[in-house]
Amino acid sequence: MNTTEFLTITSAICPDRTAIVFEGKRLSFIELSERANRLANALADLGVKKGDRVAMLQVNCNQYVEAYYGVAKSGAIFVPLNFRAKKDELIHMLNHSEARVLLVGERYIEMVNEMRPELPLVQHYISIEGKQEGMLDYDELLDAVSGEEFFTELDDEDITILMYTAGTTGLPKGVPLPHNSFSVYMLENVNPVDPEIEETNLLTMPLYHVAGIQAMLAATYGGRALAMMRQFEVNEWLETVQREKANRAMLVPTMLKRVIDQPDFAKYDLSSLRVITYGAAPMPFEVIKKAIALFPGVSFINAFGQTETASTITTLGPEDHVIEGTEAEKDKKLMRLTSSIGRPMPDVEMKIIDEAGNDLHIGEVGEIVARGPRLMGGYWKDAEKTAKTMTKDGWLRTGDMGYMDEDGYFFLAGRGDDMIIRGGENISPEEVENALYAHPAVEEVAVIGVPDSEWGQEPRAIVALKKGETATAEELIEFCRERLASFKRPRSVVFVDVLPRTSTGKVLKRVLRDQFGQP
Repeated sequence: MNTTEFLTITSAICPDRTAIVFEGKRLSFIELSERANRLANALADLGVKKGDRVAMLQVNCNQYVEAYYGVAKSGAIFVPLNFRAKKDELIHMLNHSEARVLLVGERYIEMVNEMRPELPLVQHYISIEGKQEGMLDYDELLDAVSGEEFFTELDDEDITILMYTAGTTGLPKGVPLPHNSFSVYMLENVNPVDPEIEETNLLTMPLYHVAGIQAMLAATYGGRALAMMRQFEVNEWLETVQREKANRAMLVPTMLKRVIDQPDFAKYDLSSLRVITYGAAPMPFEVIKKAIALFPGVSFINAFGQTETASTITTLGPEDHVIEGTEAEKDKKLMRLTSSIGRPMPDVEMKIIDEAGNDLHIGEVGEIVARGPRLMGGYWKDAEKTAKTMTKDGWLRTGDMGYMDEDGYFFLAGRGDDMIIRGGENISPEEVENALYAHPAVEEVAVIGVPDSEWGQEPRAIVALKKGETATAEELIEFCRERLASFKRPRSVVFVDVLPRTSTGKVLKRVLRDQFGQP
């Protein structure tokens, strides 16, 4: 099944149901389908053929959804660009993907015009928010063509999205994802559209991110209204949940923390929420503990995946967020809630390997590898990186260090390049970070390794304190002494105002290592 069929089927079953809510505008599924068909026809008139790349640079908006389905219907490959990327990175992505068409939001017009001399392969620039000199106008293009169904021969293994990883080092890598990477997940894990059931999914994740694309496709397949925010803002999020009676939401940990810490949280009616999914970065235990208390009746799901896996590959389900049972069972659940990413999805195999590729036993820390029909087969035009990431027998090296317990739950122990090795002992940065997050004065924390002549590396904590709170380095180190094995506690603490993060909430530890990684 290809992803364009999600829209075709849902618009046939529930044509007048709301598909998109965005800044006071509402589009039904049949209207979304018609606009997608118009874009596919317009692209064909511009000479876009099956397999060509069409890129988009914009924050979340209704045109983003229209663009994905229109490009997919045309048989071309959609290239969503990170709107926070630097100019050189954008130039790299556009040239590396050999994009022929670039759809541009108003706020990026000036930057794109500056880039044009370095983009020899882009043939058509389309402004999606009003007329711009030297660019085609999106609405005029759509108005000039038919909204009749656009047909292209599509195979499930045809590439539908070329997504570039944000990464923390080097230039972004292109990840080609076929229709099948998404449809397999939807067919197995999402209830299809039902004429009797209406839901609203609040989308805050950017659509250049695989979690945003997964949420968008799931909403279409499930016949859910997609309430979209350009970018996350805590007050707008609370207001949108209340106004649209949103049932589902996906948040990264920093977003969830801002929601539950908002001073007026209790004034909003959030009772419509039934499912909150979180992921994309480690979740501090104190944050999820508070969230569970503040959202009674809400099912929490920790979803773990990567761009290279197309969508979620492990989940820590709602039942794992209910801390009940014997003391031993409670302790086990608390441990999982603190650092587990859950168990693999039914169609995914996972295991732990050492540096030589040998399988490791339960409890042993190594690299997490995964295999399954949804995972990428290799990077776009990069055989060298593909060879480093994919094993000969089809396993994807995730780059995440971790271990598995006796019940098949996987636990993260840091990225491979984040792991701290002190005197031959592996130290998980996440474990030290979770200990520090329990301190009442700590707002944000990241732990890195710094060179040490005696031990090889020592842990250093980079800490941002809560407003109005104080703490000393000695106090925080002593706090960890009571909660961690002696070799794991940080030997030094650096205080900062805020931690540098990617747009999806991941701490940029490369930046921290550059700034604070020397003895």
